[in-house]
Amino acid sequence: MVEKLKAEYNIELEFRPFYLYGDTPPEGRELPEQVKRARAAGSEERLRQIASSHGMKFASIKRIYNTRLAHEATEYAREHGKAGEFNRVVFRKVYAEGQDISQWAVLHSAALEAGLDADEMQSEVQGGKFTAEVAAQVRQAYQIGVSGVPTYVINNRYAIVGAQPYEVFKNALAKILKSRDASSK
Repeated sequence: MVEKLKAEYNIELEFRPFYLYGDTPPEGRELPEQVKRARAAGSEERLRQIASSHGMKFASIKRIYNTRLAHEATEYAREHGKAGEFNRVVFRKVYAEGQDISQWAVLHSAALEAGLDADEMQSEVQGGKFTAEVAAQVRQAYQIGVSGVPTYVINNRYAIVGAQPYEVFKNALAKILKSRDASSK
């Protein structure tokens, strides 16, 4: 879907970190009750349908994972011009394959698949090279009001929260472009 939007609207996409459950310990934790209730009410079926409509699989996560290492690994990938590739692999590993991205084996595999030096990535992340940068980006997300994942911030002004159908993004971008064109006349 992102690739389709990029082609149709010539947009740039940057992934930025946010901790939905910032107090998650390194080993992860059980799913919160509100997530279990939302699943029972059909939220996962909706996500499965959206994924299926784009030819993708959807796997339920069994726990809340600590994503700090994955966010810091993403910064390594960004530094090496491969953030998009790395994120696509990581998203697939979590949401299509149900893998735990707090584990180095999963991140290693994702790095290799994205064409990155997995050992160097792990060394730099474990050495703390990206810790301050990720923490600053997470603080910025809280400051601008991000409260859910995913949140798509458009032109630092508009936000779309949650996994939404393609038409939601297309309609939002069309309105933004129309508004921009009207204000430039």
